[in-house]
Amino acid sequence: MGSCDRWWQKCGFRQAKREFAHLLRETESCLLKDSRQFRSLFVNDQVHEDWKHNGVKVVSGDHLDLNTPQTEGMNRAAAINRATAGADKLWAGTVHIHADAKTGVHHHGDLESIIYIVSGRARMRWGESLQYVCEAGPGDFIYVPPFVPHQEINASVDEPLNCVLVRSNQEPVVVNLDIPVVEDPDGLFWIDPIHADPNAAKDPS
Repeated sequence: MGSCDRWWQKCGFRQAKREFAHLLRETESCLLKDSRQFRSLFVNDQVHEDWKHNGVKVVSGDHLDLNTPQTEGMNRAAAINRATAGADKLWAGTVHIHADAKTGVHHHGDLESIIYIVSGRARMRWGESLQYVCEAGPGDFIYVPPFVPHQEINASVDEPLNCVLVRSNQEPVVVNLDIPVVEDPDGLFWIDPIHADPNAAKDPS
């Protein structure tokens, strides 16, 4: 075999090698694409199935959970919890507070809470000595951050306060603080799914 023949044979081998490598890359790309499409279809079907059974929930106003401790002069009802919606990290419900009711000074640990005023007027005091104060009326939202010392007050002496309460945990957290109150509850306590009735612990029944 002459040198020219050997040269052409060598070039042909190189060309075949390049074409084979290109074919391998194309095949690998197609297989990877098909694999991704298959996995995407499977995952999406699975997700859609979960969304169907564990997706959006609507709890109508006439189906609220009344299986919560009740106190004379007020009504409490859970809207969103584990029982009604399968919620793990949120609790939401309605609360009706009687006139002139107040809490003691406290904070809620690392809990975040939101109060939406439906009707009536709420007053909030907060700070190391309750030196800050604000009021909220219908349509207003109140946000209470973690660990903030505060006191909730129904600002009206003759009108009830109706609001929606949302908290960042299923369980209530209340840490009572030894801080002098500016407005003494004087027996009329603000009681809701976070704030327990202080007289309940004293009731032997």
